[in-house]
Amino acid sequence: MPSSVLVTGAGNGIGQATALRLARAGYDVFATARTQDEAHRLSARAAKEGLDLRATALDVSDLQACEAAFKDIADLTTGGPDAVVNADGFAVARAVEDVTEETARRLMEINTFAAVRIARLALPAMRRRGRGRIVNLSSAAGRSVLPLGGWYGASRAASTALTHALRMELAGSGVQVVLIEHGFHATSLLQDAIHSLTPPSGISTRFTDCYRNAAAALSDPTRFGGPERAAATVHRALTARRPKARYTVGMDARLAAPLIASLPYAISDPVKRLVLGLSGPQAASRLFSTLGALPMRPQGKPPR
Repeated sequence: MPSSVLVTGAGNGIGQATALRLARAGYDVFATARTQDEAHRLSARAAKEGLDLRATALDVSDLQACEAAFKDIADLTTGGPDAVVNADGFAVARAVEDVTEETARRLMEINTFAAVRIARLALPAMRRRGRGRIVNLSSAAGRSVLPLGGWYGASRAASTALTHALRMELAGSGVQVVLIEHGFHATSLLQDAIHSLTPPSGISTRFTDCYRNAAAALSDPTRFGGPERAAATVHRALTARRPKARYTVGMDARLAAPLIASLPYAISDPVKRLVLGLSGPQAASRLFSTLGALPMRPQGKPPR
């Protein structure tokens, strides 16, 4: 089992729940947060519980800052952490054409490039030891893309592909790579998405109405669970002798996303548009007409 672990994005949400859980389990935890205030709050919470946890501010999009952070960790460990958990994330929920290039680049930087940057910095020490574990958090949105989630889904799909490639490339090195896909959780990532829906669309008033409806749906706290289940899954991925290549967290990630992704677009597209209010008043009747036109399996014959 790894004894030291770096957890990014630990200022809140799944990252924070993971850092605290691992500290309670006896890990030597190095936790990074987006801001110094978040790092101070995390340190205070850990101290209140009597946990030994080192928290610091880190912009994972800053290569030099990441290099400096790893140098500090190397001085406090045997050259670097035994494991890293890339939990930092950023969410945007707007139409593809309504997201600025600056925001899109920031999204891809944090959700995609940063995890690779952290892995690249951690791998030399892991290779020297002949062991290590890299856990990347992604999302079911990378497999089943929703309207208004094009850029977020793209960043998660890219992260998923890179994690898969890294796992195959490191086979036999002693370094194990794990992907964790989560669904909707009541975390700051969800708040990022809600906040991004606040400005009116610069493209269409129809999008503005849709943003309002989507924000209202996402703002219902009873619809989503907290980050603890995802943190427990990260812990399992770190302690398993032979971890799975992929873990899914939440019924939406485990069942709904794969099911929707397997459906023909003629079915899944109208469903998604209807749910997010992108369809007109005749959307439901068109959807049911499409479903009714599908060929049915003859009765009495076994499914293939």
